[in-house]
Amino acid sequence: MEFKELERLLNNFEASELNELEVKTEDLQLYLSKASKRVPSKDVGLKQVPPEKNTGLFLRAPVVGSVYLQAKPGQKPYVAVGTKVEKGDVVCIIEAMKTMTEVRSDQAGVIQEVLVTNEDLVEYDQPLFKLSKEDANE
Repeated sequence: MEFKELERLLNNFEASELNELEVKTEDLQLYLSKASKRVPSKDVGLKQVPPEKNTGLFLRAPVVGSVYLQAKPGQKPYVAVGTKVEKGDVVCIIEAMKTMTEVRSDQAGVIQEVLVTNEDLVEYDQPLFKLSKEDANE
């Protein structure tokens, strides 16, 4: 699917009365929802994170797009392994259709693992960071 076709599809979906839309082709799987939060299916995130790593606390992608781990090229990342985060801290940015979305931690903890690399294309609800509650209040 060409970018212009995807953009037209998104605009038409937004203007429609539909609440959900799912499109599957050979090289694309797209799920759109106007609901504030989708209940993920069993396999969401399992393709990106091995099953043995899919336990524990995760900071997940709120949207589909390209993930940026630092504010600008050459700057240090927002977070790294060992970084203590508080609820509301910015941990990365996701760009979708030239719109930058700050991804904020929804809980306090310590980053145990960074599960994506800079400029990766991420899916909705994909785990981005593994978080540990331990040491969060030290």
